[in-house]
Amino acid sequence: MTKELVVNTTSHETRVALLESGHIAELYIERIRELGIVGNIYRGRVIRVLPGMQAAFVDIGLEKAAFLYVADVLDEMEAVENYVEVGHRHSQHGEEAGEETGEEHPPLPPIEELLQEGQDILVQVAKEPLGTKGARITSHISLPGRNLVYMPTVDHVGISRRIENEEERERLRHLVDVLRPAETGFIVRTAAESRDGEELKADMDYLVNLWEHISEHSEDQSAPCLVHSDLDVTSKVLRDILTEDVSRIIVDRPDEYRKIVRFLNTFMPGHNFPVEEYHGSEPIFDTFSLEVEIARALGRKVWLKSGGYIIIEQTEALTAVDVNTGRYVGKHNLEDTILKTNLESVKEIAFQLRLRNIGGLIIIDFIDMEKEAHRDKVHAVLEEALKNDKSRTNILKISELGLVEMTRKRVRESIGRTLCVSCPYCEGKGYVKSRSTTVYEIFRELQREMRPAPGYRMTLLVHPDIASILYDEERPGIEELEKTFEKQITITARPHFHLEQFEIIVG
Repeated sequence: MTKELVVNTTSHETRVALLESGHIAELYIERIRELGIVGNIYRGRVIRVLPGMQAAFVDIGLEKAAFLYVADVLDEMEAVENYVEVGHRHSQHGEEAGEETGEEHPPLPPIEELLQEGQDILVQVAKEPLGTKGARITSHISLPGRNLVYMPTVDHVGISRRIENEEERERLRHLVDVLRPAETGFIVRTAAESRDGEELKADMDYLVNLWEHISEHSEDQSAPCLVHSDLDVTSKVLRDILTEDVSRIIVDRPDEYRKIVRFLNTFMPGHNFPVEEYHGSEPIFDTFSLEVEIARALGRKVWLKSGGYIIIEQTEALTAVDVNTGRYVGKHNLEDTILKTNLESVKEIAFQLRLRNIGGLIIIDFIDMEKEAHRDKVHAVLEEALKNDKSRTNILKISELGLVEMTRKRVRESIGRTLCVSCPYCEGKGYVKSRSTTVYEIFRELQREMRPAPGYRMTLLVHPDIASILYDEERPGIEELEKTFEKQITITARPHFHLEQFEIIVG
């Protein structure tokens, strides 16, 4: 499978697409006016402690207060490892840390013993603000490099679970353990596999010096304030996902090209990643047919090659995926048709979850399968399809109703939420009242207003479509009201009105 990185930069936006076998697999977007904040370090001020939720709200200078859970609070009076697992602390960088020890951890101390309102605290953003929620933060700082992640508040060495060879894991663990400063922590990233001690030491020295600079800088600042910004989206993608199997990097702006070359020479010396400057006449994303694929990723319905399709619905609480046979009628029997459609949908679902960056709770409604062997096969194929996904997933078995419950680690907004807003017309419901429903609501409201209303005339302001119905097929209803209450009703169309909006003026 060939991999390529395509970088499109304008004065207002940068987009980085990871292509696998010519098709977009991941998309990263950063807009100048909406810069991402995951990984940023702030000096914040505690504005509210919530014992009932064992959490606190912290002002870090954003529109919404950030959320700090008790397990993410650094208690300098106790041993940190007693309270927080490394994998949890490291979640904002999208890699798994270390192994499960099976040891029982002492109970967390109450949040009110760790924080007080008005207290200043150094924190890092672990999750972007999502929907109506503020940013998720932690006081356990982690600084990612190319090969290592530095955790200055933790005495621990972890190894990425994606490094599966046990001998290589032990070699890396020993190297880092020998090289690291006392009472500090590191996680060895997947990119460090086969790296020697010199490369790891260079990464380590850079991160330790960076932390010293951040610590000194934070002491001079007043909360709330930004202390340290993470890398821009292009550099972050190069740092986190660039591996030897990426065949080339294509960039459409000379200044971005030079920046990428400088970054690679500084942080990845010795690697020969081919970087090409794009000089085509049409936009780079059009050349690689990416705009069409991005538009497809915003759609609700995704067609399968067989004629079946899936429906993807995102809500605040969860994402629902529904599988349908559509136009596919099969060749032999119903069970085979259902199995083929479900198996085909699995690959598309895994692809769409990754491309759209959908996280949180996900419910997949496969077409009902009577045979347990078929359900097991679909589940196994789903697990295999999600192996290329860097975000952690957890999948439960398929129920007898054909439902799969799964979770996918969510750190940043999905593409849909990044590129779209709720429809101002339907206010995100996805539907509006029918014209007939609105007309009959108007009739009921007219009856309420007419009884006590003085005077002879009433003016009804409505959307033009509603006015047309009232003048035409529903005219007898208006005439009946006029006769019953002895009042004249004047209907006036207002083009700027919402379809459901109306106003009654008496007199």
